[in-house]
Amino acid sequence: MILRFLGLAVTFMCAGSALALENFITRDGHRLLDGEQEFRFAGIHFPEMHRIENDAAGVCKYDPRGWGQHFQWPTEDEQENWVKAAVRTGHKAMRVYVLSVQQASDQACDRQTHILAPAEPGGMPRLSEAAMVPYDRMIALSDKYGLRLILPFIDQWPWWGGREQLAAFYNEKPEDFYDTSSKTYAAYQSIIKQVLTRKNTFTGREYRDEKAIMAWETGNELKDTTEDFLSKTAALIKSLDKNHLVVDGTYKAINDFALVDPNVDIISNHYYENAGNLSPQTVRADLEAIGGKKAYLIGEFGLLDIERLQQIMDAAVNENVNGAKTVGTFIWGGRGHRHNGGFYWHLEPANNKTYSYHLPGFKDGAHNQEMQVVDMVRLAAAQMNGEKKMAPLPVPEAPILRVIYRADNIRWMGAPTGRSYRVERAEKIDGKWKVIGKNISDGKNKFDPNTDALFSDTDKLKKGKTYYYRVIAINESGESPPSNIRALTF
Repeated sequence: MILRFLGLAVTFMCAGSALALENFITRDGHRLLDGEQEFRFAGIHFPEMHRIENDAAGVCKYDPRGWGQHFQWPTEDEQENWVKAAVRTGHKAMRVYVLSVQQASDQACDRQTHILAPAEPGGMPRLSEAAMVPYDRMIALSDKYGLRLILPFIDQWPWWGGREQLAAFYNEKPEDFYDTSSKTYAAYQSIIKQVLTRKNTFTGREYRDEKAIMAWETGNELKDTTEDFLSKTAALIKSLDKNHLVVDGTYKAINDFALVDPNVDIISNHYYENAGNLSPQTVRADLEAIGGKKAYLIGEFGLLDIERLQQIMDAAVNENVNGAKTVGTFIWGGRGHRHNGGFYWHLEPANNKTYSYHLPGFKDGAHNQEMQVVDMVRLAAAQMNGEKKMAPLPVPEAPILRVIYRADNIRWMGAPTGRSYRVERAEKIDGKWKVIGKNISDGKNKFDPNTDALFSDTDKLKKGKTYYYRVIAINESGESPPSNIRALTF
């Protein structure tokens, strides 16, 4: 077959591009502010905007833990698509997952991480440039499209490499992470310093000067946080960065010492069944414990049916304790479009039945009640913004049709708000276009790029003849312009 390439690649931005965001997010007591406006938000938690855990690739057999996954960095197209999908479905903020930490099996599993072992024994860990460039781009794209980011540093857990793997650099125990006299804690401080002062390769600004960053979080579910650990960590962040808020990244408890720490702005909690707090009553209990002294964030909750999710979401939006409400909440969890078609996905081991949600919501996700969950979140985001109804989805932008190698495997990167697609074919580049596929969904869960096709052209086509293809995205608000055109000669 003869392949003709008719698509064009466009760089999304350069240093010094116009800013979409005017203000840093600030705190006034229990409220967050964007300038003079109160800032509240709701959303689906998309943890992998900077690093992808590719479930379709299976488990790495060289990882001795038995469950270690394969990872990859997102492409520019993927990251831009994900940020657009979030913003255009009503997300004002997004919490992502932690910085990953190197471990022994990474090389055998062909895994790259954000935090590398010291170059010399006993030295400080290093940031991987290959890893941080996608992180830079996530921040730059968020600034371009108006999305605020909550960025945690280190994980309590080993999924991506966390405190345990950081401690292993120094032959210390995981618990030494919280010991402020340990080498592990010194390494954690070094990571914070390196991250806050990093210069973004896309914007030319240091991270501490990026308005897209809403807050730094001490870590993910750091349930053993002590007063000494939090005090020193929050003070370090504020000494280096006067622009951003600090989240106490603890779990299951409201730390009294965090409520009086002048360097802590936001108290966070996660609600899950294994934590014993997955209930709308937790919203009021936590607000009462905080007593209006700090802002309150529900950083994660989920893995429930729509009825129970709705009860917690209603409490997150409406619960009021002496004027104090939550500033925001995220349902766990979502994944975005793949570069070459379909979506990434993840099966949650906590209940072994919940898969990732996909925006803007698809009937393919009926087993997850995906359409209902996405609409619930869109309405909650509108209500957090003082509106009574969610806005309609924007008309989709054009999808990106990828190179066609075979007529039985035509793939495109879906539009951020596209729900279905129409495929058209012509015998000349300027038409006449014939509809050969309609009502096609790219929202299949467990999409396997090695075996699944979005669309197959099964018509009998003439050998030696060139055919042209394009795709149109559709949702309830309208149709996109046609995609780029691809040609295939048989």
